[in-house]
Amino acid sequence: MDSPDVIVIGGGTGGYSTALRAAALGLEVVLVERDKVGGTCLHRGCIPSKAMLHAAELVDGIAEARERWGVKATLDAVDWSALVATRDDIVARNHRGVQAHLARAGVRVLAGHARLTGPRSVRVTDLGGRTGHHGEPGVHELSARRGLVLATGSRPRTLPGLEPDGRRVVTSDDALFAPGLPASVLVLGGGAIGVEYASFHRSLGAEVTLVEAADRIVPLEDAEVGRHLARGLKKRGIDVRAGARLLDAEVLTNGMRARVRGARGETVTVETERLLVAIGRAPVTDGLDLAAAGLATDARGFVAPADWDRLETAVPGIHVVGDLLPPPSPGLAHASFAEGLLVAETLAGLPSAPVDYAAVPRVTYSSPQTAAVGLSEAEARARGYEVEANSMPLTAVAKGMVHGQGGMVKVVTEAGGRVLGVHLVGPHVSEMIAENQLVVGWDAEPSDVARHIHPHPTLSEAVGEVFLTLAGRGLHQQ
Repeated sequence: MDSPDVIVIGGGTGGYSTALRAAALGLEVVLVERDKVGGTCLHRGCIPSKAMLHAAELVDGIAEARERWGVKATLDAVDWSALVATRDDIVARNHRGVQAHLARAGVRVLAGHARLTGPRSVRVTDLGGRTGHHGEPGVHELSARRGLVLATGSRPRTLPGLEPDGRRVVTSDDALFAPGLPASVLVLGGGAIGVEYASFHRSLGAEVTLVEAADRIVPLEDAEVGRHLARGLKKRGIDVRAGARLLDAEVLTNGMRARVRGARGETVTVETERLLVAIGRAPVTDGLDLAAAGLATDARGFVAPADWDRLETAVPGIHVVGDLLPPPSPGLAHASFAEGLLVAETLAGLPSAPVDYAAVPRVTYSSPQTAAVGLSEAEARARGYEVEANSMPLTAVAKGMVHGQGGMVKVVTEAGGRVLGVHLVGPHVSEMIAENQLVVGWDAEPSDVARHIHPHPTLSEAVGEVFLTLAGRGLHQQ
């Protein structure tokens, strides 16, 4: 039996980061992946979607140039095949990069289906060729000396009776790969993924209806974020329907017909070319045979750790990273990287600080964008803090007026104490959240931030102004 130090099952962001760090620490690592290393984020999620959203931003810029700045520019057409080719090239280059990193690190990658056969043993059925006289798939029997890491990721949740077909009914995994651009789309789900796809399709000319069952879009974010984002999307012509539910939908010859019940109880019929289901993701454990290792999922399908400081399950030596983890792990790629580092260092016998999930930034890459870190005002109050909050519209600073997209900065603090959360809406705020992640992660107080100078004129200047006011040194904001 092959006995490496570490076996990692799943080659997405959590899995390959574990493998790379463990190998760098001198451990022998085998990584098992049944699809492509890089996982959903690289091949179907974060990277291709952000590539397409960048193209959408360029299209929006042409419209802004014409309508706001007097630049007589027009958009002749969008060459879908060229757009897709550029997206696929970016994905392919990143994929080759991950493969090269793993090879240089000495990580052995097995292409196959993994099934647990014991607490630290795995059987891998080979996908990369056949062996034997009768064409049976090759089988590898592995046993981990130090530990086994589960990183099998997640898949989009679907609706009973509305199975995705990749054309009329699509999920976030296949929306970008559906044929051509639809003239209209109904997006079901107003979380970050649904909002991003609604924004993308609208930028490229589609009529978009966005339906969210909660009373506001991006319901996991601060209520003020949801209000400002909804205002920005509506301004762009997106029909935002919060507090609404899909009653039923049927596939037509040339599209979809759906009935939606609104927040006031009214029922509307939406005829659309495509239905995009973005109602969340479910952890993937099928075929893994967790029971053989003494493990089971919780009621929601997650594999919960017994020790969050080490991300170790109740079975010693079995660790979990990425989308298999329940909350407070947020199911975000950058959190998975941190989880992978923690587990690898733990298996190497090194001290490693637990992941601070409260300081993991969250971003929605729509137009306008949202970015946040820490607690919302409602969450802070629910946890018993005496809260002080301060908000400022981005249009209160000159650079915000230049961009003309609205938005805001909101800071939530413990009264007389540390910063609990920072919430942003507006253009490019995804690039502004890193500073605030440090503010929250290092338990800074408003006065700590206020003494540092933000450049003028920038959007980040609004962040500085909010902290100045909270520190009792308000300048432009009184």
